[in-house]
Amino acid sequence: MGEYSKALEFYEKSLKIREISLPPNHPNLATSYNNIAGVYKSMGEYSKALPLLEKALDILRKSLPSTHPNIKIVMNAIDVVKEML
Repeated sequence: MGEYSKALEFYEKSLKIREISLPPNHPNLATSYNNIAGVYKSMGEYSKALPLLEKALDILRKSLPSTHPNIKIVMNAIDVVKEML
């Protein structure tokens, strides 16, 4: 528990693989950004989490229907992070 540096390392490796193999607006890229942001949020580094969440939201809005639940999930995460800043 609390091994944030390892989590970041593996999530960032996953993101790099996805960036190579997927189109730029693929929802799985948004998942990677959201996962990395979640680690930063857990570390209390909200200023690092926010731009990643915003990037995830942008991808999801371009790639999914506006009613998709993942969009609302990321929007809620953004609200939480903004409250912590």
